[in-house]
Formats: sequence, structure tokens, C-alpha cells
Amino acid sequence: MENNFLVDSDKLSPEALEKKHRLENDPSCRTNHMEYMPGMDIIKSDICDKVLSEMNSYDYSKYTAKDVVAALNHDHCSIEDFKALLSPAAEPFLEKMAERARLETSKHFGNTVYLFTPLYIANYCENYCVYCGFNCYNNIRRMKLTTEQIEHEMKVIADSGMEEILILTGESRAASSVEYIGEACKLARKYFRLVGLEVYPVNVDEYKYLHECGADYVTVFQESYDTDKYETLHLMGHKRVWPYRFDAQERALMGGMRGVAFSALLGLSDFRKDALATALHAYFLQKKYPHAEISLSCPRLRPIINNEKINPLDVHEKQLCQVLSAYRIFLPFAGITVSSRESAQFRNGIVKIAATKVSAGVSTGIGDHESKYTGKEDEYDQGDEQFEISDSRSLDKMYQDIEGEGLQPVLNDYLFV
Repeated sequence: MENNFLVDSDKLSPEALEKKHRLENDPSCRTNHMEYMPGMDIIKSDICDKVLSEMNSYDYSKYTAKDVVAALNHDHCSIEDFKALLSPAAEPFLEKMAERARLETSKHFGNTVYLFTPLYIANYCENYCVYCGFNCYNNIRRMKLTTEQIEHEMKVIADSGMEEILILTGESRAASSVEYIGEACKLARKYFRLVGLEVYPVNVDEYKYLHECGADYVTVFQESYDTDKYETLHLMGHKRVWPYRFDAQERALMGGMRGVAFSALLGLSDFRKDALATALHAYFLQKKYPHAEISLSCPRLRPIINNEKINPLDVHEKQLCQVLSAYRIFLPFAGITVSSRESAQFRNGIVKIAATKVSAGVSTGIGDHESKYTGKEDEYDQGDEQFEISDSRSLDKMYQDIEGEGLQPVLNDYLFV
């Protein structure tokens, strides 16, 4: 599978090409992916061992139809029930799972669907993650918005009616410092009621600073909970340190963030084990921090610039629906986000079953909201996108389509006093 992820190398310098080749082919050239780098907080959480123990011992082939039926008949879904619902034995019961998930969603969230949009403010990255369009060896147009450009982008988005924004960067402290991200949060607070972050993991004091700047919640993709597979996909950079990334949500809560979101990128490794670990990560953290708002995402791989061959590994829409339905049954109170990586048809269906939040008016590029939202030419150059999206509907179109499904689109439900 690794070979399908390798990026175009035609325009790399000879020195960079040699280093890239060594990283890909000689594991001894890579740093220890389980060893912290200098300056990284080590919080010694007890959650990691619990998650890995459950995931590594998970043999989904042992579950039978009887186990699935029992899980669906229980009022409360245990970890063992959840494992059964993620297993291949549950696939023939997908319709019953979806109906149970729909009832749980309706019970805890009514008929509401929340809307947000992402804003990428920089695409510089210091990591070599072989499946990602932003990786440092991928030859793309790099860009970092100035504070003036960030505010312009935010105003364009806010003028569309959007009230929640998710700020994203590539993972480069040098290009996108914590202070730079903090200034973006301060600007976002002028225009939006809810501000999320999806940036490189930081320390507790830095999360505290970003929260004070206006950030409400933090999303971190673990990408894969399979530590051995993770090592082969993240060859260089801070992101290579698996345990530091794993503890990011807990550090964010320790820093005062109100909410945290979890995700594996399904298709990188065994999706059933990654889905189990994602939900258990959220489950154990909420038991430890019961005040936290917990949410899950369920993205699949998408094609990137210079590599059109990237696609989810054995994760089709049927399997994705199974995972999302199992998430809802196991964690009925958790928010579930389905991004524009998925088709409009799939998202229209899944919001009636398990999803509670979807993105709209999405761009994964840098500095192009003027043209996408208003049709006017952008005032400045643009940076390339992280991955291709599948659902490009505007906020207005998404709003209409959600209403057409008999649901209530919601832009914000927070009161600030």
C-alpha cells in the first residue's frame, strides 16, 4: 500500500530527493516515532494504554450474528457490544443499526444539523506524511495569509451567514507560529460565534493561550492508531511522534478548551481497529473529563495533488455507514461530523441517521473564498489545497437541502453573556 501513497518527486532538488529516498527506504534514517522530542509536554495520561490494549486485542472475526443481535437489543451499548457492531458480522444488520442510530440521534439531538466551514490560513508543513497534499516533499504552491488577508477571508465567509469557523494550517511552527494562530483566533471572534482549531498539536500552556485568544474547541486527527503502520506513513517531522499526538486532546482540555474532536483517517490501516480506537479514545477521555464536549469525525482518504491514486483502502460507503451508526449507538451524546470528503448524496443520507454536523462552502486551498463565495476574482495569490473535496455545495444550497430532508439546519446555538 505504501507505494500508492508516494508523491511526485520530479521537481525536488537532488539533495531533497536523496533525503526523501532515504526516509522511504531506510527505517534507520528515521527518528523513533514513540519518543518525545525536546520541548514536548509529557502528561503521562492513563488513557493511551487502555485504548491500545483494547485495539490490539480486538479480533473482529470472532463475532457472530448472535453477538450483533444481542448488542442491538441492549439498552446501553458496552465496549463489547460496540466491537460486535464494528465487526463484519454486523454488515447484514446495517439497516437495523441505522434505525437504532437514527433513534439515538433524534433522542439526543432532535432533528438539528449544525453547519460550519473550514478556513485554511497556511499550507506550509514540516512533516513528511506520505498521503497528505501538504507534506513537505509535495511540490505545491505554498502560501500563508497575512492578518489582513485572514480578516478578509473571514468577512467573506461571515457575510454568507456562517457563524462557526474551523481554522486550519499546515503543521509548521516556523511558518505558522502559535502567536500567528492566536491572532487568527482573535480575528475570528469578531466574526463568528464558535471558533475551532485544527492545527499541529501544542503544549498545555499554548492551548491555554489559544483558548484565551478565542478558540472554543480543538480537532486532532490521529490518522491511525496502529503505531507500526503510523511509523511507515509519517516519516519526518513533529507529527511522527505518535504519543504526543495521541495526548493532544487531553492537553487541550487541560488548557481550558471547551471541546475536543477525534478522528482516524479511515483507509490508512485496518479501518475497524482504527474506528474502535477512535471511539474508545473519546469514551475514556470523556469519563475522565465529564464536562468536555466530545465529537467524532470519520473521514476517508481523498486524492491529493501529484497523486491521483490515493483512495480509501477497503472502506466503502457501506462500511462508512456501519462505522458511523456504531459510533452513534456507542456514544449517543457525541457530536458526529461528516466532511465534504464525502458525496452530497451520502451526506444527505447520513444526517438522517447519525451525523450532527456537516461543512458547507468548503475550500481546502488558501486564499480563495472571494471567488468561491462571491464570484469575484480574489485579491491575492492562492495556495494549493490539501486534498480534493467531493461535496462543494454552498451554505445556501446545503441549508436548503437539509431542510428538504425534513431537518433543521443550525448555524449556532451558543449564547454569550
